[in-house]
Amino acid sequence: MTTMTEASVREFKMPDVGEGLTEAEILKWYVQPGDTVTDGQVVCEVETAKAAVELPIPYDGVVRDLHFPEGTTVDVGTAIIAVDVGGGSAAPAPAAERPAAAEPAEEPKAAGSGRQPVLVGYGVATSSTRRRPRKGPEVPVQQASPAIQTELNGHAPAAPAATPAAAPAAPAGSERPLAKPPVRKLAKDLGVDLTTVVPTGPDGIITREDVHAAVAAAVPAVPEPQAASAPAAVEAPASYDTTRETRIPVKGVRKATAAAMVGSAFTAPHVTEFVTVDVTRTMKLVEELKADKEFAGLRVNPLLLIAKALLVAIRRNPDVNASWDEAAQEIVVKHYVNLGIAAATPRGLIVPNIKDAHAKTLPQLAESLGELVATARDGKTSPAAMQGGTVTITNVGVFGVDTGTPILNPGESAILAVGAIKPQPWVHKGKVKPRQVTTLALSFDHRLVDGELGSKVLADVAAILEQPKRLITWA
Repeated sequence: MTTMTEASVREFKMPDVGEGLTEAEILKWYVQPGDTVTDGQVVCEVETAKAAVELPIPYDGVVRDLHFPEGTTVDVGTAIIAVDVGGGSAAPAPAAERPAAAEPAEEPKAAGSGRQPVLVGYGVATSSTRRRPRKGPEVPVQQASPAIQTELNGHAPAAPAATPAAAPAAPAGSERPLAKPPVRKLAKDLGVDLTTVVPTGPDGIITREDVHAAVAAAVPAVPEPQAASAPAAVEAPASYDTTRETRIPVKGVRKATAAAMVGSAFTAPHVTEFVTVDVTRTMKLVEELKADKEFAGLRVNPLLLIAKALLVAIRRNPDVNASWDEAAQEIVVKHYVNLGIAAATPRGLIVPNIKDAHAKTLPQLAESLGELVATARDGKTSPAAMQGGTVTITNVGVFGVDTGTPILNPGESAILAVGAIKPQPWVHKGKVKPRQVTTLALSFDHRLVDGELGSKVLADVAAILEQPKRLITWA
C-alpha cells in the first residue's frame, strides 16, 4: 500500500463509536475512489460489538483510497479512507487492485495529541496517531470494560523503523508503559507484564510484536523430539463437509452478547421464580386503549401494560432496582429506572433501554416503546441506547413460548420474561371458564435481591395484570 504523503491528503481513522471499544467491522462502503464527499456525509457503515453505526466524514474533498474492503475488522484509530481535501483528482487505485489489506495504512506523523469530537454522541478520537512522551506524574488511562472487550483481530501494524536497541525499556514503577488498548488486552491474555517488555514503537510505545517477543523470550528451550516421533506431532488440517455444514464467524453484536451472557451467568447467582396469571382484564384494557384518542398513532399492546406493571412494582419495592459494585463491595440502589427491552434483530439479540421510564406517563411510555422497536428493527440502535439499563423485559411469548429462565443483562438486578398469552381453562368466580392466561418468570441476582423481595416484585406484577385498576390505586 502506498502511503499518502501529500499535504492535501487527509486520513480518516476508525473512531471509537462506543465506550472503549477497540475494533469495528466495515459492513458497507457508500463511496468509492474518485467520489466527491462533503463534511458530514456518511461514507460507510460499521458494526461494533454493540451496534451498527454510520460514519460521517469530517471534511470536504475527493476520495483517494479505501484502505480496507467490506467485511474487514479494523482497530480503532486505524486510517480507513484517504481524502484529498485540496480538490485533487489524481486517479486512485481501485480497491480490487490493492494488495492484501491485512495491515492498516501507515499512520501520518502529525504533531499534537489533542482529542476532538468525531461523532455526535459517540465520544471522541485522537487527532493524531503519535503520542508525545509523558511528562510529570502518570495519569491513569481508563481501560475498556471487560464485558465489551472483543477478541483482537489479526491485523498487525507495519514493522517499526526503530531498532530494539534504540528504544529504552519502560522503567519499572516510574510510569505506566505506553501501549494501545488492544496491545494491553493482548498482554493481559498472554500473561505478559508490560513493565518488562522492551518497546520498539515510536516514542517508546509497546507494539504487538514486542508482546509476542516477550512471550517467546520467556518460553524455555524444549529438547528437539526424536525423529521417529516427529511425524506424529504434525496434525492434518481439519476438513469439513461444506455441503452439510455451514460455519458462521462469531463477531460483532453476537460475539459481544455471547461474552456478556457467559460473564453474567457465572458472575451473578441467578434465581428464577414463576407465576401463572389470568390477564383477561388486561387484554380488555389493551383493546380499550387502542380506541382512546390519547393513544392515537401510538403502539398499544400487552407489553405496554406489562412494562407499566413492572415499573409500579419497582416503585413499591425500590430495593430491587440496584446493581452490585464488586470493587467497593457495595449495593448501589438506583432511584431511576432505565427499562431494557430485549429485541431480536438480524445481527443478534440487543437490549436497548428506555431512559427514566419510571417518570413517563402511559402515552409517553407507549411512544418510547414504539421508537425503540422501530429503531432496533432498522438496525439503527445506538450504543448509548444500550448502556445504563437497570432492569429488563424479554417477551418470549411472541414466539409462542410459555416462559423461560432468562439470564440477567450484565450489571442489572432483574429480568422479567413474559410468556405467550392464550386461552386456557381457569377457575373464575367458582367456575371453570376459558380465560386469557400467561406465565411470568423473574430472574434476579441473589446477591442483591433475596427470595422475599423477588417474590414481592413478581407477585405485584401479576396482581396488576390480573386487576389492572391497581395501576391507579397503587400509583
